[in-house]
Amino acid sequence: MARARRFSCTGWAGGLALALSVCPPALAQDAEPSGSAPAQASPTTERTVHPPELIEVAEAVYPDEARAARREGRVVLKLRIDAAGHVTKAEVVEPAGNGFDEAAQEAVLRFRFTPARRGDKAVAAIVLYAYEFRLPPEPAPTPEARPAPATAPAAPAPTAPAAPVTVGPAKPPIDVMVRGASEVDRLRRSAQAVQVIETEEAQRRTADLGEVLARSEGVGVRRAGGLGSNARLSLNGLTGEQIRFFLDGVPLDFAGYAHGITNVPVNLVERIEIYRGVVPVRFGADALGGAVNLVTDADVHGTHASASYQVGSFKTYRWTLSARHLHEPSGFFARVNGFYDYTRNDYPIDVEVFDAQGRLSPARVHRFHDGYRAGGGSVEVGLVGRPRAERLLLRAFYTEHQRDVQHNALMSVPYGAVTYAKQSGGAHLRYAQPFSRRTRFDAVAGYTYTHTAFQDLSTCRYDWFGRCVFELPQRGEIEARAIDQVIQQHNAFARFNLAWTPAPWHSLRFGLSPTYAVRTGKDHAIAATDYDPLTAQRGLLSNVAGVEYEARPFAGKLANIAFAKGYLQMARTKEQLPNGTLRDLDRTTQRGGIGDSLRFRFSEAFYAKASYEYATRLPNPDEVFGNGALIVENLHLEPETSHNVNLGLTLERAETAAGLFRFNVNGFGRFAENLIVLLSNGNYFQHENVLSARSVGVEGALGWTSPGDWVALDGYVTWQDFRNTANEGAFGKFEGDRIPNRPYLFAGASARLQGTHLLRSRDALSLTWQARYVEAYFRGWESVGAADSKIVIPSQLVHALALTYAIKHGDGSVSGTIEVQNLTDEKVFDSFGVQQPGRAANAKLVVEL
Repeated sequence: MARARRFSCTGWAGGLALALSVCPPALAQDAEPSGSAPAQASPTTERTVHPPELIEVAEAVYPDEARAARREGRVVLKLRIDAAGHVTKAEVVEPAGNGFDEAAQEAVLRFRFTPARRGDKAVAAIVLYAYEFRLPPEPAPTPEARPAPATAPAAPAPTAPAAPVTVGPAKPPIDVMVRGASEVDRLRRSAQAVQVIETEEAQRRTADLGEVLARSEGVGVRRAGGLGSNARLSLNGLTGEQIRFFLDGVPLDFAGYAHGITNVPVNLVERIEIYRGVVPVRFGADALGGAVNLVTDADVHGTHASASYQVGSFKTYRWTLSARHLHEPSGFFARVNGFYDYTRNDYPIDVEVFDAQGRLSPARVHRFHDGYRAGGGSVEVGLVGRPRAERLLLRAFYTEHQRDVQHNALMSVPYGAVTYAKQSGGAHLRYAQPFSRRTRFDAVAGYTYTHTAFQDLSTCRYDWFGRCVFELPQRGEIEARAIDQVIQQHNAFARFNLAWTPAPWHSLRFGLSPTYAVRTGKDHAIAATDYDPLTAQRGLLSNVAGVEYEARPFAGKLANIAFAKGYLQMARTKEQLPNGTLRDLDRTTQRGGIGDSLRFRFSEAFYAKASYEYATRLPNPDEVFGNGALIVENLHLEPETSHNVNLGLTLERAETAAGLFRFNVNGFGRFAENLIVLLSNGNYFQHENVLSARSVGVEGALGWTSPGDWVALDGYVTWQDFRNTANEGAFGKFEGDRIPNRPYLFAGASARLQGTHLLRSRDALSLTWQARYVEAYFRGWESVGAADSKIVIPSQLVHALALTYAIKHGDGSVSGTIEVQNLTDEKVFDSFGVQQPGRAANAKLVVEL
């Protein structure tokens, strides 16, 4: 939660009670990393704070009953004012009743202020404001008039003028809180190599979390189909499990979303933190390419509820529901979340089919066996804000994913009855407490159980029209045998973090993150007399420990984080040798790593960053033991290491008469050994080591917002050169080739037109256009085969258009969006040449209370 500067003041502003004088602040937090203690503010002009000033007044409607009873009132409200000077929330602090509270709230929401400013930057503020309702004194009685002549009509009594509402000064001091840097601002301006995406706008849109991520520079999302299909996120060239995923700091697999990050409902996520190549110690991650942390609603105060419903093409339906409540006197907190997704994914694709003469000819068909169903929920209860527990929360969850498998990896053979399902359930306990003003402890520990089922039991061979064209001599479409696999995995994990601030501008942090997974299973289609490798009990113990030291000299203009990590992995399993005998295969791996992150701030919003990490990534259970479906085991997979380098320059905002400008440019290098890559032989996938590879590139983003926030333009571009540098081993003959099946150039752009206060106060109508371009790339090694025989994924340009109307009322809001994706119905191909959905229309309704 952002710390604040607080001032006590009194005064007049156009007849309104508003704080205008500023008292000297004591301590404030500015650009502090998460978990750090507050540091002494430096007396620079960048930190000079100016409170908001009222420039536009709205008069309240005097309640009729109160007027008739000649009642007066005084309502004290807490106003939240954004960086544009709009009142976004009005909360009654001291009610007056008799209809005064509602009338005052309605009026102040139409107030306009000049924004509060820290230096030259507009910032959000909180103002305590007193609205007073006063009636004019009753008119003095008029002298008794002489009786009128009997013939004259009586004169009508004069109508009293409507009593004006007056607003008087508040008697106690008025408080103004100019908010310090938010958690998002602190992360962006810290020394960490992090990009933060806020999802407030995305929650109103119909794109899933994968699309939201893919609209950022340096980030690519590779899919094997539509909603619910396997997806792999790419970050600066590295992909898949080389990037670790978290939900509120808990590994995503252990938080109930074992089916992947792209299938997490975007409406349950408040922001996305993307760490590039250098991962903070607090995550306990052995990532090679970086980490992605999904942050849910961090606010635990008050009562809040939201729901969303989406319907779209290809029989797609999605809904989410969340609610939370805090009982302030006791500190008891409760939160529930739920989601459900369903789609047929029956979009048209272009394939080759046999005609009446037995010749292959092109045809357009609909996918007929690609349905996806997912649902789940979580319940979180505990205490917050207690003397011995800042947070003590227990979260229990259950999720289920069921997916039909339409074809093989290369989309060359259709399947009609192959299915895959995964269930995940568990709980974790989170505890956070400052032991003193300088020491803070955070911990989370939990258990997760996952159950995976993969079945291929059909005796039919299907064609692309969904017809059973002939009976197979045995069960099984993928290979000449039936598959009925069930895998159970038990996971236990913990994350312990201790932060100590021995002196201002100095912090020391420790982290310890053990994880243990044990797996067993059975293929019910294998005869009892044959060896089933799934029945072997397999265990994988991993532990990452780290320490980091942060210093912020020169009044915080320079920030540096130096760190060291230690890695340990112990694997236990059995291996079947070619002669059929079994042997124990136990392996222990120990590695170390170091790194440093540096940030220099030229001004509040203009800074440069540089970072380096020698990183190790330990193979996870799915890579070593397989995923129980189309990814098979590789028990001899080696850990991968990399020297990761980043160098970037960021301008968060530059306010000019022509509008607000922003840009970011970053160069990166990833120099890896024993790189783990996912390869396919057509039916199955397997992870293998490439002895050495390197990825270098540059990414940049540029944006502009017009005065008044009517127009916003943004664009990004990424170029990366990811090549095999090994001259020996299984891939030595491909030395110098680009790593196959990965784009090397992609870009995107967006334009938003927005109008506010159109049909009613606090409404907004926006029209957003987005485009994404991907340059053509090879699906296989570029040096193999003649130029005209190589399989190329063609270049593609895809557009999306969304129209959103939102209405805010009090603390709540209602929004509706109509969005068309792939507006021009472009043929889009992704990982291994799988065709993606064409034009799709979606509608979404979001309600927040």
